[in-house]
Amino acid sequence: MSENPDDERLEELREKKMEQLREREQGGGGADAEAQQGAQKRAEAQQEAVLKQHLTDGARQRLNAVAMSKPEFGDKVKKQVAALAQSGRVQGQIDEDQMRDLLKELQPDQQSFDIRRR
Repeated sequence: MSENPDDERLEELREKKMEQLREREQGGGGADAEAQQGAQKRAEAQQEAVLKQHLTDGARQRLNAVAMSKPEFGDKVKKQVAALAQSGRVQGQIDEDQMRDLLKELQPDQQSFDIRRR
């Protein structure tokens, strides 16, 4: 006895979808990747412009030092500062002392280890 016609149709649809995915991975996906990469570069450039506008030189140096030692944390702080600036919650420029306070607030809690010897 043969398969159900619905099962055959379902299998045909799966095969077509797989072919489309393969084609997209091989050739068609390159344009999407380039567009996405270009959009990401524009977003980064916009973020840097906002940071230059709202950070003093000392604050920018401190943020860059943090980003060099802890890239993920540095990116998180940059995004947070840019979001604060774009939402209008930053009056004037953020100086080095304010940046230090912001870094302390955003820093993940450090776990302390107590070692006891018996």
